[in-house]
Amino acid sequence: MLILDGSFGEGGGQILRTALSLSMITGAPFRIEKVRAHRRKPGLLRQHLTCVKAAERIASARVKGAELGAASLTFEPGVISAGEYEFAIGSAGSTTLVFQTILPALLQATAASRVTLKGGTHNPLAPTFDYLQRVFLPLLARMGAAVETKLHKPGFFPAGGGAWHALIQPAPQLVPLTLDEAEPISGRHARADVANLPIDIAEREVSEAVRLLNWSATAGVPRTVGADGYGNVLALEIRRGGLAEVFTSFGARDISAEQVAANAVAEARDYIAADVPVGPHLADQLLIPMALAGAGSFVTVKPTAHTTTNIAVIEKFLAVEFTVTRLDGGRRWRIAATA
Repeated sequence: MLILDGSFGEGGGQILRTALSLSMITGAPFRIEKVRAHRRKPGLLRQHLTCVKAAERIASARVKGAELGAASLTFEPGVISAGEYEFAIGSAGSTTLVFQTILPALLQATAASRVTLKGGTHNPLAPTFDYLQRVFLPLLARMGAAVETKLHKPGFFPAGGGAWHALIQPAPQLVPLTLDEAEPISGRHARADVANLPIDIAEREVSEAVRLLNWSATAGVPRTVGADGYGNVLALEIRRGGLAEVFTSFGARDISAEQVAANAVAEARDYIAADVPVGPHLADQLLIPMALAGAGSFVTVKPTAHTTTNIAVIEKFLAVEFTVTRLDGGRRWRIAATA
């Protein structure tokens, strides 16, 4: 049984999620200690517990320690089963992180699966539903994975209440992906959504974002969406050929619409200036698919602690080796996987 230290590296929930994903696929049991030790509230929160329960059900696993606040957990997987599943977090916790935990296993199943998720869909510190749909899944499709998604209702913190579903076709062997060159920017789009808030907040956000980036005014779209509770998110989408990157900023009571725009613009400008095909958040999300493909590479910005920690966990489960190479004096980095 693999023994994992949840305080290793960035010490967050990704260690647990990656371990669950790869344990289901490889059949390797694991025990993790000091779960989320570096977080303000360590241990299993509802979102992480939902990941565990979802993996337990899909892989008919034996689990010990699956309780709120638990600092350790043992997971012994069985056989992956396709089917129709529904997982509700019971809070505004990120449904997209739950989905990304179980997706690799369901791609290995022998039949298609339908998964319905309920909770948060647009969360800080997690990929939003839009990011999943417009950035991550199109790249997974290039690797041979057919996944269709539909948003029924967005869910913002703290109310939650979001719902969406995914149809997942089997893809037992992914095709290696290479993203080593940044194509010219071919599209720019700014969208601000508000739920149960004045539309002028969204209008000010997109107006300020396109002004700061010197984009056409027609590139900005403010929208009102239906959701439980209040919500506000600004997403800046930059397309390079067939590849998209999205930079997101969330509204809050003590943050002006102009500051929300400035926060997203700062990330977008860093990405544009780096001239790389893969942004820092996408880099994290591509690691498991790339490892399962057994090969591939991409060029990104300086890897985060999140990325390097994820690499270390993946290498414990799979016979794959990652190389992280500094390019151009450190502005650009290449991450490659070989089996």
